Amino acid sequence: MHDRYLYLARHGEATPDEGGLTEAGRRQAELLGRRLHGIPLAAVHHGPLPRAVQTARLVGEQLGEVPLCESEAAGDYVPYIPESDEFPAEIADALAARFASVSAEERAHGAELARRAVRDFTELVDQEDAPRHDLVVTHAFLIAWLVRAAMDAPAWRWMGLNHANAALTVIRYAPARPATVLVYNDMSHLPDDLRWTGFPSQLRTPC
Repeated sequence: MHDRYLYLARHGEATPDEGGLTEAGRRQAELLGRRLHGIPLAAVHHGPLPRAVQTARLVGEQLGEVPLCESEAAGDYVPYIPESDEFPAEIADALAARFASVSAEERAHGAELARRAVRDFTELVDQEDAPRHDLVVTHAFLIAWLVRAAMDAPAWRWMGLNHANAALTVIRYAPARPATVLVYNDMSHLPDDLRWTGFPSQLRTPC
C-alpha cells in the first residue's frame, strides 16, 4: 500500500441558473488545471451537474491524457443533517429551518452518497509502484464532508467549512497513519479578481 493524495476542487463560478460556468468560472478552471499540470493524476472525478462537468473538462485540457470519470458520489447533495439533540435548542431550530426543504428520501440518498464518496475517494488502494493521486471536481458540501472525515470530527461538523470556486484542498492518506489535510481552500493560483467567488462574504479574510 502506498500513500493516496486526494485533490478537491469546487467547480468554477456558475451562471445564475447554474447551467454552466461564467467567463470568470472558465478562467478559474483553466488556471486550476495549470496549477495541477505535472501531478501524476490517475483520474479526474467529477459530479454530474453541468458546472462540475464543464470545470472538469477545462481542467482536463491542461493535464493531458488524464481520464475524466463522472461520479454521482461527487455530486451536489446534503451529506448529513444533524439531529435536534446535537445542539442547543436555538441552534437546532435554525438548522431545522435551513434544511426543512430536504425530503426524507433526499436525506437518505445524500447519506448513502457521502458514504460512497469516502469509500471511493479516500480508501487506500493496492498500488505497488507509487502513491496514487486523484482529483475530485465537486461542490462545497462534499469538500466539507471529506475534510471533516479526514479530521475525524463529529458528523455535523461539515457545516461551517466553506470552499471558494476553483480553490484547492489536498488531503494525504497513508497506511497506519491518520489522514493529513495538507492544503485547504487555497487560491494562490488565482488572481485577486477571481478569488473568493462562491464564498460567504462575511467569512472572507481581508488578505
